[in-house]
Amino acid sequence: MSWNPNEKDPWGRKNSPPDLDDAIKQLREMFFSGNSGGGNNDNNDGGGASFQFNFKFFSYLIMGLLALYVFLGVRIVNEADRMVVLTLGKYNRVLGPGLQFHFPIIEEVYAEENISKIRTFVLPTNMLTRDENIVDIELNVQYTISDLVKYSLIVEDPEITIRQATESALRHVVGENNMDNLLTSGAAAISSGILMRLEEYLDIYDAGIAVQQVNIEQRQPPAEVINSFRDVVAAREDKERLRNEAEKYALSIVPQARGEAQRQLQDAEAYKQKVMAVAEGEAERFKALLVEYNKAPEVTRERLYIDALEEVLSSSTKVMIDVEGGNNLLYLPLDQLIKKQEEDNE
Repeated sequence: MSWNPNEKDPWGRKNSPPDLDDAIKQLREMFFSGNSGGGNNDNNDGGGASFQFNFKFFSYLIMGLLALYVFLGVRIVNEADRMVVLTLGKYNRVLGPGLQFHFPIIEEVYAEENISKIRTFVLPTNMLTRDENIVDIELNVQYTISDLVKYSLIVEDPEITIRQATESALRHVVGENNMDNLLTSGAAAISSGILMRLEEYLDIYDAGIAVQQVNIEQRQPPAEVINSFRDVVAAREDKERLRNEAEKYALSIVPQARGEAQRQLQDAEAYKQKVMAVAEGEAERFKALLVEYNKAPEVTRERLYIDALEEVLSSSTKVMIDVEGGNNLLYLPLDQLIKKQEEDNE
């Protein structure tokens, strides 16, 4: 049995699909309230149609859309964060910390970054030195965002930019140094040189990046020659060690020699003063003796002779005894000799 849209359903209603006009009518009734018809309407005798605007529903709709718009435009910015706002694709302002607002649809938060965060990247590479040797170097670079507008709008890819700038600065600095200086004593100077040149490059690029520190994590010759280079470094370290030991010995022996020389000078000066004093004393004694000799020559000569004998015999260990009427006797005082020898040994 085929279905006929003109037939009625079991409840006596006409069975037909919904009409487009009915859908439009329902939608219109959501915004407008109105009556249409002929003579059944007490207020419209002429059979026309009147519509009344549904203001209450429309007000609620506007308020809801406005609240949603405000909600979408409110942003909470952290203390260390900044936001770049574009208006219709053009830079407008930077939102700082706190509760901020932007106008959705016409304004766009293009970038949001933490400007206090220290960002780090490692650059492993190999470079050619001034003496045409290849060196493997690994750099550690730390940087922060100094200007978020330049960082996000002027430079297309800041991370690639700073990597390329670092590689250029490293190539320039390494190319100015020999391999020997690069691998032994020039690490601090090379890091400082790379930092200065990298800052110059970033200023030229106007990238809004501030480099905080550049560290050389690793520097070594290629694996093919590393053993030979280690032998050279060991020989250089031995040379430096021997030089330091020689300087240490020189620093210790020179003051000692200077002290000894000063002591000998002082001893010589003391001996000089002693000899001069003795000579002056002998001269004064001789002058006094001359005065006495002029007064009594015989007595003075006798006295001088006796003093000379006393001085000579007092140091002699032999005693001559003059025996009257007989031979002279030689006497050796052994006890005195032993006592004197002990005193000399002490």
